This record gives sequence, C-alpha cells and structure tokens, in this order.
Amino acid sequence: MFRWFSQKQNMRGALMPESKWHVECDGDVLRVTDDQGGVKQLLKSDLTGAIIETNDTGPWGADVWWLLFGADDRVAVAYPQGATDEDAMLNYLMALPGFDHTQMTEAMRSTGNAVFPVWRRG
Repeated sequence: MFRWFSQKQNMRGALMPESKWHVECDGDVLRVTDDQGGVKQLLKSDLTGAIIETNDTGPWGADVWWLLFGADDRVAVAYPQGATDEDAMLNYLMALPGFDHTQMTEAMRSTGNAVFPVWRRG
C-alpha cells in the first residue's frame, strides 16, 4: 500500500528522484548536476531572474522546480526542490536584494500548475 512512499524517499529520508540532482553555489558559479550526470552552470554575475514553477505531480513526482535565468533571459539552470545540497543555493537566492519571500511562500503552498517569480535583477 505504501510502496510509493518507499520509492519517493531513500533510507536517509531524502526525496527521490529529486535528491539525485546536485546543486552547488560556490564562488562565482551556480552549478546544477542533473539526475543523469549532465552539468549546467551559470555565473552569478549573469543571473537575471529566478522563478519557482509548481505542478500537480506531487507527491509522486518532482512538483516544485527552481528556474534560474541567464544574461539572455532564458532558463540557464533548473533543479527540483529536494536536490542534494540545495540549502546553499536557497540561502544565496533568498539573500538577493528584492527577493520576494511572499511569492516563495505562495509557491510552497501551491499544489497546481503555476509560476511564481521570486527575483528579478533590478
């Protein structure tokens, strides 16, 4: 009956498959390694916006995604909430001047398909 739960979390309580993604926020670079080992990165100086996108696949699917936009105003990196080491990235983003904590709170409450702009370079 609860087989889906054991598939969604590993033994340490990490979300699966979200925890197969790895995010890094080191020095001047924001880096995401996806669940297949593909790496994308964005210079912090090129970051122009951040959006949280939610969908209705939870709790079985990755239903909260962070989308970070580059200098060309296109998504440069994206990762699901629950990615390994996401705390450093989240702390960095939340400290950006003008970060919209209200929008982030609304995104965390969302159970549908929606987009929440949380930061835009001023």
